[in-house]
Amino acid sequence: MKIGIDISQIVYQGTGVANFTRGLVEAILKYDKNNSWTFLFYSLRQNLDPELEKKIFDSNHKLIKWKLPPTFVSVVSNNLHKITKLLTFNFKFLTSLDWFITSDWCEIPLDQVNKTTIVHDLVFKRFPETVNQKILRTQELRLNHVKREEKIIFCDSLTTKNDLIRYYQIKSERIIVNYPGVNLIKPTENQINQTLKKYKINKPFLLSVGKIEPRKNLSQLIDAFKKLNNHSLTLAIVGIQGWDTSVNQLIDTKEKNIKFLGFVNDQELYSLYSACVAFVFPSLWEGFGYPLVEAMNLNTPIICSDILPFREIAQNAALYFDVSNPQDLINKIKNIVSDNQLRKKLTENGKIRAKLFNWKNYYNILIKTLS
Repeated sequence: MKIGIDISQIVYQGTGVANFTRGLVEAILKYDKNNSWTFLFYSLRQNLDPELEKKIFDSNHKLIKWKLPPTFVSVVSNNLHKITKLLTFNFKFLTSLDWFITSDWCEIPLDQVNKTTIVHDLVFKRFPETVNQKILRTQELRLNHVKREEKIIFCDSLTTKNDLIRYYQIKSERIIVNYPGVNLIKPTENQINQTLKKYKINKPFLLSVGKIEPRKNLSQLIDAFKKLNNHSLTLAIVGIQGWDTSVNQLIDTKEKNIKFLGFVNDQELYSLYSACVAFVFPSLWEGFGYPLVEAMNLNTPIICSDILPFREIAQNAALYFDVSNPQDLINKIKNIVSDNQLRKKLTENGKIRAKLFNWKNYYNILIKTLS
């Protein structure tokens, strides 16, 4: 088969969609020995990782690069979708493909090619108030095109599949649940110690990971942590600044035992997972929850919000708290910090769950479905 895929989302380091895209590209390059791939990358200011670009070149697959801003491609693909279809060029260089996999951002008009897409979540439907209005409008446009044009739709969880059926009345047989994998290397003791020294973090500490924006519900976590009044415990928060600058007041906290670390590299992130007493994921909604799988792979006990996708992914490897009950999060933190047996049980359950999420499985399901 000749398969094309839009990989432009790969450049947004520190986001789940970038981690997913990188993992998928690496899986294709590692496992696919039979099919021909065309990787499409567009950006005005950012460049594709040279190491990954070399891997694509060495694999004899094709890479197409556009020096165009994603916003422009979005307007042409999403806002002017019907008009673009009528234009003579109509992305003709992609029309020789058997399949094209559209991105999380743009629904490129291609009538002559079987199309599929990967839907990570429908947060903009469930919690529109937590989503940037530009993203909300773009996703609404894109999903309406997806509903009409995609032969197959992949999604990261059964929860997201049910959301697609609920909000867009898409037939169940068109939607395939395919759990992403996680590529990580467990850190050495020396790497862990270097990371803690670099960020001046002492044990014990709690870790939270995610973009700093309203949907991640960090304000509730910070309030709960303050009310714990446990001066021997530190809260470390990893994540880049999101779209809503009003959350800057969270970052400006004067609490000495709350540390915002911003973006950290993978080695440092995995070191923090490995060293923390527990990972806390208070998000209001996710389509999947990459950090849950990272934590389970690194033997880290988990506290997370009691939402459907987290129950689906973590199952018995986490303590769940009710986001509508602030005291519940406080109680769960107290429980996990003080109970060594509880942490051990969650860790052991996480080891078992983590095995289900790997890129070889993801690749096999993807290719089998498209064949």
